[in-house]
Amino acid sequence: MNLSISLHLLARAPVAGRVKTRLIPALGAQGACDLQQLLLERALQLPARGFAERFLWLDDLPDAGLQALAQRLGWTLVEQPAGDLGERMRRIAALGLAESDAVILIGNDCPALDGGYLQAACDALQEQSVVIGPAEDGGYVLLGLRCIDAALFSDMPWGTERVFDMTLQRLQQLDWRPALLPALWDVDRPEDLSRLAALNILI
Repeated sequence: MNLSISLHLLARAPVAGRVKTRLIPALGAQGACDLQQLLLERALQLPARGFAERFLWLDDLPDAGLQALAQRLGWTLVEQPAGDLGERMRRIAALGLAESDAVILIGNDCPALDGGYLQAACDALQEQSVVIGPAEDGGYVLLGLRCIDAALFSDMPWGTERVFDMTLQRLQQLDWRPALLPALWDVDRPEDLSRLAALNILI
């Protein structure tokens, strides 16, 4: 089987005071915004191999520089649909599955997510209908689907350490067996910054 897979990057447009708010005490509003910009630019540079199409879903209008970078790197820029995070993810996944055999949803908060990780997710979807990349903080950094059910997205405590476990419970109720990728960390809190600096890729 050789599935047609689309990649969907959900991100907040870098606007000072509105992004990475938990990092503002450590970095200031503009510093947190600059970090969001850097993380987003890094995610846009992930390799395209394995994907029929790639979409950048932003919650606001991008500046000209970000728009130009996305287009130059082959991303289709789209405004996020309305609703909470779960509803937006559900709608984006449904739109993606209308055009391709499978979808992979990621954010830009995980600098450890690289081309090899994406390839592992694509490989897993050839065999199983769901793949999840857990986050060390209890959420997830990647969700890949060949089919969709609203239960995976509704009434979920987004932003808490319970998201991954609750998603596994919902999958069990659906009798969908997910492939699990190695757990990665993401950049959300001040204590994550020293880990990020050790990577020597951004700050």
